[in-house]
Amino acid sequence: MALRINQDHQRFRQIVKGKIRQDLRKFLTRGELIGKEGKHLISIPVRGIELPHFRYGDNNDGGVGAGDGNVGDPVGDGEAGPGGTQPGRHILEVDVSLDELADILGEELKLPRIQPRGRHNITSQRDKYSGIRLAGPESLRHFKRTYRAALKRQIMSGTYDPENPLIVPIRADRRYRSWKTVLKPQSNAVIVYMMDVSGSMGDEQKELVRLEAFWIDAWLRRNYQGIESRYIVHDVRAHEVDRDTFFRIREDGGTKISSAFRLAKDLLRQHYGGDEWNIYLFHFSDGDNSSETDSRDCCRMLREDLLPTVNMFGYCQVASAYGSGNFINVIHEHLDEEEKVITSRVNNKDDIYDSLRTLFSPGK
Repeated sequence: MALRINQDHQRFRQIVKGKIRQDLRKFLTRGELIGKEGKHLISIPVRGIELPHFRYGDNNDGGVGAGDGNVGDPVGDGEAGPGGTQPGRHILEVDVSLDELADILGEELKLPRIQPRGRHNITSQRDKYSGIRLAGPESLRHFKRTYRAALKRQIMSGTYDPENPLIVPIRADRRYRSWKTVLKPQSNAVIVYMMDVSGSMGDEQKELVRLEAFWIDAWLRRNYQGIESRYIVHDVRAHEVDRDTFFRIREDGGTKISSAFRLAKDLLRQHYGGDEWNIYLFHFSDGDNSSETDSRDCCRMLREDLLPTVNMFGYCQVASAYGSGNFINVIHEHLDEEEKVITSRVNNKDDIYDSLRTLFSPGK
């Protein structure tokens, strides 16, 4: 019976995944899914399926509840409203792990598995004390637990004297700390997100960045045992911020993209060696910059300082009515031959699906 139930549950999960695959493009653009993120689970509304359940036969006994009544009698004093003419649509919220979503994302977008470099297989071992045993080395004897066991034994046997509270543990009273060895993966990848927060980047543009960054993060975390994320925002100056600030900050003013690249270069030099870390840089902007000179300086910094140490640099340009949108053209002009540089355009939420495929199709 248990085996049959497990088989039914597995078939149900396959049906759920099939429904998600059918509507994957729509799910990628649902900002509320990010807000539902719990402990690695996301609740997704799926239409047209029901949970497996027992279905019982008709009950021919008359009566409503425990009182008098006939089948078909209305409940309550109110009048029944007119019946509907359309069939109901069943909506079920199912919990799907981020790993499952990332796998579906990779399968549907035909994304190749990322090939990490450096210490991507190294894990550190540590001992975690997780309980109490009746045997063990004397160095791990738990004195308080041993005393309590001896006290309990003497009280139960009637040998405890309150006037002379001498507690003498015997061998059976001894308690020892127990442990288990756990594998702790080392953080071997870092994502540096950079975003233009100047006046031309409005709420709509930031929402596009938020959605794109969420799915980038989900895919990379599926490919690595451990990962770190760093966040940089900039207008004419760049600052490192936390995740919440990155997605909520509102600023105004001009744009100097090189300030973000310079801060990213310093951050990597101080904390992340290219030989030991898998480094991913992502920059989000509407393509507006203070000058052509600064745009060329950005390309120079990428070629000389950043690209030699990173796995990839992804530039995602979002559409804005106020930005010039020229930075992506400068990148194509100066860095078109660089395999580590990948660019994409996101004009609306529907473009996120194709943008993710573009950014990760090399599998770097």
